[in-house]
Amino acid sequence: MSIPVLHTPPEDGSSYIIDQLEGERISIPGSKGVFRILASSKQTRGGIAVFSSGAVLADAPGFHWHAEAHDVFLPTKGFVKLWNGDKCRILGPGDFAYVPPKVIHQPETLGPHAEALGLVAPGDWVDFFRYVAESYEGIVVPEEDNRDIKAHIIPKVMAAKDRFDVHFVRDYQPPAVSEWLDSENTIPEEPLTPYFLRANTGPRQILGGILSRPYIYASQCSGKFAITSLESSSIYGPSALSGKSLTFRNVDHCFCVQEGLLKVKVEADGAAWTEVREGQTLLVPAGQAFSLEFGSRYVRAVTFTNGPGIEELVKRAGSDCATVVLPDVAAKFDAAKVQEVCQSLDVELRDV
Repeated sequence: MSIPVLHTPPEDGSSYIIDQLEGERISIPGSKGVFRILASSKQTRGGIAVFSSGAVLADAPGFHWHAEAHDVFLPTKGFVKLWNGDKCRILGPGDFAYVPPKVIHQPETLGPHAEALGLVAPGDWVDFFRYVAESYEGIVVPEEDNRDIKAHIIPKVMAAKDRFDVHFVRDYQPPAVSEWLDSENTIPEEPLTPYFLRANTGPRQILGGILSRPYIYASQCSGKFAITSLESSSIYGPSALSGKSLTFRNVDHCFCVQEGLLKVKVEADGAAWTEVREGQTLLVPAGQAFSLEFGSRYVRAVTFTNGPGIEELVKRAGSDCATVVLPDVAAKFDAAKVQEVCQSLDVELRDV
């Protein structure tokens, strides 16, 4: 039985696929934008919420901070201006930013049309989105919604100021936008540090023909989550994980396919392969055995986990990748080391 393709996440804890531009779609009046929730607390046991968002040029919501929540920003189309602590940068496709708790921040869509992937931890935080927003039944974004966003959002926030972890800052003097620094091509060593990471920079690890480009490790955010760009190719033939199933007992995986064709099989005993295409999102819950294959010349999926996940497996069992793009020849790997690392991560690896 293949994995079902749905419009909104289910509530029964099973694997599912969300189609492109689908999800639980909500819009804050006047924002000219849409949040499409792909997974939240019910799907990740409270750990994280993953969403895509789209918007055209509109007023920003206001400077704010969170006492406990972590924010990330990963544009996939267009440009976003982000204030993050004492820095402000223009983010384009593939650029990344991490905002830990207690850091004042604000995103602003620069238009004409921007899309991004986002994550918030803990997952219950998206209840704030649900509270201040309304359902969106349109196609892409409500570009003609000219309502005053602040006139809508501020009374809502004041009415529930102790209910949600959102703290707006009045009379804030934000930093000016600046050019990217040469230092913003690495993940900082100090945990819980706000940072920007330039597209196609940062660490790269490879396990056989599976390349991982981490945006953030779980160690950077108190173990709450990890995000990586997972890439491979059908040209390599069998991968380091071919013929194997993985069961992460305590970590959920959300694969947002950006390019190519990802193939997945859950419940390995007799289950069918399911194709996950560009624009689709796959959620595999913790405790569910799954197998991955790569069905096209180039496959790239941004992968969100609520703890050390497949990116940690590639990091520990693989090696540093010297090339910026996928190498023409898959890297060598040690099957015994893969098994050893899986045991250390409490991951069951077995032949299928």
